[in-house]
Amino acid sequence: MTNGSDKADNTARKQAKEALLNAEALQTAIFNSANFSSIATDAKGVIQIFNVGAERMLGYTAAEVMNKITPADISDPQEVVARAEALSLELGAPITPGFEALAFKASRGIEDIYELTYIRKDGSRFPAVVSVTALRDAQGAVIGYLLIGTDNTARKQVEAEQKKLDQVREAAEAEVSRKNNELAALSRKLAKYLSPQVYNSIFTGAQSVEIASNRKKLTVFFSDIADFTGTTEQLESEELTQLLNRYLTEMARIGLEFGATVDKYIGDAVLAFFGDPESKGDKQDARRCVRMAIAMQQRMRELQWEWQDLGAEKPFQMRIGVNTGFCTVGNFGSEDRMDYTIIGNVVNIASRLQAQADPGGILIGHETFALVKDDVATEEQSAIIPKGFAEPVRCYKVLGIYDDLVRQGSVIREEQDGLRLLLDLKKQDRAHVIEVLESVLARLKQ
Repeated sequence: MTNGSDKADNTARKQAKEALLNAEALQTAIFNSANFSSIATDAKGVIQIFNVGAERMLGYTAAEVMNKITPADISDPQEVVARAEALSLELGAPITPGFEALAFKASRGIEDIYELTYIRKDGSRFPAVVSVTALRDAQGAVIGYLLIGTDNTARKQVEAEQKKLDQVREAAEAEVSRKNNELAALSRKLAKYLSPQVYNSIFTGAQSVEIASNRKKLTVFFSDIADFTGTTEQLESEELTQLLNRYLTEMARIGLEFGATVDKYIGDAVLAFFGDPESKGDKQDARRCVRMAIAMQQRMRELQWEWQDLGAEKPFQMRIGVNTGFCTVGNFGSEDRMDYTIIGNVVNIASRLQAQADPGGILIGHETFALVKDDVATEEQSAIIPKGFAEPVRCYKVLGIYDDLVRQGSVIREEQDGLRLLLDLKKQDRAHVIEVLESVLARLKQ
């Protein structure tokens, strides 16, 4: 039994010895690896081991540096001094420049990694990453230091290239941002020359920028200032410009609120339309246009009071014509310069209706009337025969929106299934209205 136990112990010791030898061989192989420099010193910093990696990186042979050169001699003194000063402040203790600057932390059990500039035998320099570890005896006393270093040139080059790329990228981004800001500013300026609907349709790609047109049913708005020449002949040019710009600004604002496509300003005249490039349907387009015209006339009456307070003897009065029908709409002009506008008889008739309207009034064509008659109170006028047209054009004077007239008490309106009652109290004698209603009631009671 004893022999068996001894044999087992011998086997275990043999295996342990082989494992230790293998570990030492592996450690030696790693230490002597040419992939990184391994420098071991005694406690005073004198080199005791200088592996092949250190020889390759620094250009010295082990025989040249053994017991002769400390690590401070092969690293940049200025960097070592800087490390010493940094450690002195951090640890609150004076540090002597040189190898002690690197070893101080390690001697206190604090391993650290430094980025230093190593100096080759030929005097050339290269960046290195160095870890410093204290070597201790069995009692824990520091007996030396181990410095493991790797050449950091490639990483520094990559970092430098990356820094250049970052600078180029940042410069490119700054240039793109500058260009975008310029384009945005230019876009805002160009937008002032186009109606918002046309502008948006172009920039979203819904509208192509080429000479092309379509036939569409539109409701056309045309306004002009009555007797503009006579009203403004006593005004100075600066006063006229101020008044005209204020008038056009207010009318354009109302147009945008109702969704009109403002085609153009022709001096004091405004041409706008509904139905392109956006449409809510023929009926809604016509209703929006007439409601816009009413809102504009209301705003004009407010402006007239302002202009009178400023001393204007003849405040502007506006005439409006509205007509509905098929127009040709699209880009007209040349390849170099084009205008998004509408043409056709419907436009011409809207202009003629405007010319026949009373100052401060609104005149609409028959097709517009048919689309808005349920919402808008009108009064048919004598038909007009516009220049260049063979047939007379039926037209209607706009009196107001029924809902507004009901609130004002000038109209009584009741609509239910099978029943429709509309009384214009300004046109009818109240006694006659009562007589007619009583007759209707009597018939209903039979």
